[in-house]
Amino acid sequence: MIKNDTCNLVLVAGLVAGLMGCAAPEEGVGSNAALADESGMQTQAAAGVVSVNPLKNAYFGDTHIHTELSFDAFLFGTRRTPNDAYLFAKGAGIEHASGFEMKMQKPLDFLAVSDHAFYLGMMREMASLDSPYANEAMAAAVRGATTPEGSQAGFAAVLGHLRSQTGETKDPINDLSVARSAWQEIIEAAERHNDPGNFTTFVAYEYTSSGPAFENLHRNVIFRGSEVPEQPYSRFDSINPEGLWAWMDEQRALGRESLAIPHNSNGSNGWMFPMNNWAGEPIDAEYAQTRMRNEPLVENTQVKGTSDTHPMLSPNDEWADFEIMPLRIATDVQSQPNGSYVREAYLNGLLIESKVGANPYKFGVIGASDTHNAAGSFEEDNYWSKTGVLDFEPYRRGSVPTPTSTPESPEYLDPASKYWGASGLAGVWAESNTREAIFDAMRRKETFSTSGSHIKLRFFAGYDFDQSLLNAQDNIAQAYANGVPMGSDLTVQGERKPSFYVWASRDPDTQPLQRLQMVKGWVEDGKTQERVMDIACSDGQTVDAQTARCGDNGARVNVADCTVTPNKGDSELSAVWQDPDYDPAQKAFYYVRVLENPTCRWSTYDAIAAGVAPRPDMQSTIQDRAWSSPIWLTK
Repeated sequence: MIKNDTCNLVLVAGLVAGLMGCAAPEEGVGSNAALADESGMQTQAAAGVVSVNPLKNAYFGDTHIHTELSFDAFLFGTRRTPNDAYLFAKGAGIEHASGFEMKMQKPLDFLAVSDHAFYLGMMREMASLDSPYANEAMAAAVRGATTPEGSQAGFAAVLGHLRSQTGETKDPINDLSVARSAWQEIIEAAERHNDPGNFTTFVAYEYTSSGPAFENLHRNVIFRGSEVPEQPYSRFDSINPEGLWAWMDEQRALGRESLAIPHNSNGSNGWMFPMNNWAGEPIDAEYAQTRMRNEPLVENTQVKGTSDTHPMLSPNDEWADFEIMPLRIATDVQSQPNGSYVREAYLNGLLIESKVGANPYKFGVIGASDTHNAAGSFEEDNYWSKTGVLDFEPYRRGSVPTPTSTPESPEYLDPASKYWGASGLAGVWAESNTREAIFDAMRRKETFSTSGSHIKLRFFAGYDFDQSLLNAQDNIAQAYANGVPMGSDLTVQGERKPSFYVWASRDPDTQPLQRLQMVKGWVEDGKTQERVMDIACSDGQTVDAQTARCGDNGARVNVADCTVTPNKGDSELSAVWQDPDYDPAQKAFYYVRVLENPTCRWSTYDAIAAGVAPRPDMQSTIQDRAWSSPIWLTK
């Protein structure tokens, strides 16, 4: 039977978090030595000189990492530093809170450590016997947060402290000198590991806000360069994100350029993408412009679920039910879908724009891990979840029966982590692997997200594309010269029908590609509409003109041993496509989704390792995927 463990450790931790807001254009990842010039020729970078590719390379990274400097990560038992996080991202193995080694199959190209700004470094400070905070009432419990039971006690102590704060006096552990010291440690680690042309780091942090009932409003703030403030803006300054944007504008005026990336809108209970501002007034043009100036991207996939769309919002999208976490962040309370998912926000943005002349939800997408282990877990068969000592054991994350249950009557814990996944990654198309080039790619929204695979995805729109583009040696140069890339606007040109060029390549270490899809959204007669259309099929199939769907390519997974049907799927898929229902009178957006063949989900690998059947109420397989940023058609 399924047992609802109301005292499970993840939920205890969550109560605190909730209160607080809790190479050539197609060279391999990290390969920057051989790059294509505008003629398509390969050139070797001179020693000490960063190679630049005007046709852009795909770089993969993570903009959402927590280390021991985050209050919750420390209470999860994590004792890894920002320095450790950068070493891991570059391919090294580092130690998990429970003692085993965490290591990826292949390194990343860029990383941003984004520890929580509030109580930054304070848990570590309090745990030190040499600290002036060593005798705080909760200090012993914080020091003991190295086991599941100790973590539970540590969170209970911090929760009790938070409940005791009335706001009438200063919080005794909100010490800005400790936070500034930890902030300086983050800065120094980023500067130490930044290696232009090979590996990029960003100075960053997480602004952790929330609504009154655990509505997640968290953002990661990423700085473009080394010019950063003395201390980050936190929820202790304001829980209103509009205050964060005003602060970012002030910093920008001082030469400190940054952008903020909202995340886990799926757990915001409708607060992340509202139709009104914080004061409850309808969104106006100034709000829209301010938000887009500061938040050009959104994180649509990560360990705590996917925020692209929801089956209730997209009932005609057969692939909408993907890694859905139905709960508000850090609770067991349901999160309403409306106002919580990216595709609906794109649609509502068109509605708002038609009324006020500006779109507050015209953002690109990236993925990230949101790991609290200082190391993202991106591989289904190499999964260590997120919260240190609380979920490193499979039974604690609900994927296998508890140690005390019997084969005849298996019992499971029911934590939120059963919904979590081995996701996600940020993909950018940039001229070089440098802070400036990658940040500018994020700023112009030439970005894509993946659910963990290193899938590469390109997307262009223009009026002079035809089928010859698919086989042209200079197709990318033509696409840039005669169109616009993902993240851009394409101006409507009378009755001319635009064409879209899409290309995707598989991650050689995961599954082949199964299909390319176009997601269209538009407004018709004052109502939002959406449609998902397959535009390229694997295995020599063609799209059915009536259903706009590829046929079944026969790819299957044997969940007993995770073997897959051989010789199914393609290494690359591409298409030049026109919308059969194009109407130049409609404002619309288009974005691409590419799906791999299915494979075993992490929970099934857990079950196989434990010698038990996969949990019956969890998905046993997964189709990893990538999403492009949209292209908007504008007048």
